[in-house]
Amino acid sequence: ETAKYYVTIIDAPGHRDFIKNMITGTSQADCAVLIVAAGTGEFEAGISKNGQTREHALLAYTLGVKQLIVGVNKMDSTEPPYAESRFEEIKKEVSAYIKKIGYNPANVAFVPISGWNGDNM
Repeated sequence: ETAKYYVTIIDAPGHRDFIKNMITGTSQADCAVLIVAAGTGEFEAGISKNGQTREHALLAYTLGVKQLIVGVNKMDSTEPPYAESRFEEIKKEVSAYIKKIGYNPANVAFVPISGWNGDNM
């Protein structure tokens, strides 16, 4: 809570088994923070045709969440750690997908983070 705003944060699970919970939380949101893993293989699985990254971004937009922030997590596990090239690769691919579903990538903040180390959180 600030002098100007009251903020409620809802942590919706990213696992496919909990998609109903994700829909319930997202339907009440003004903004979504989409976390994608930067690890080799992890990002590719999430952004694949049936991946959770795609599903969650599409559901958020469909449920009326027009503001989006993308956190690119596990940047400490890229090779080399915190590789700008990996961040830019992920940003480019996610931007292309979210543009297809209706978001304007120019209005979406992409933030490189490491939850493990607490970097950029």
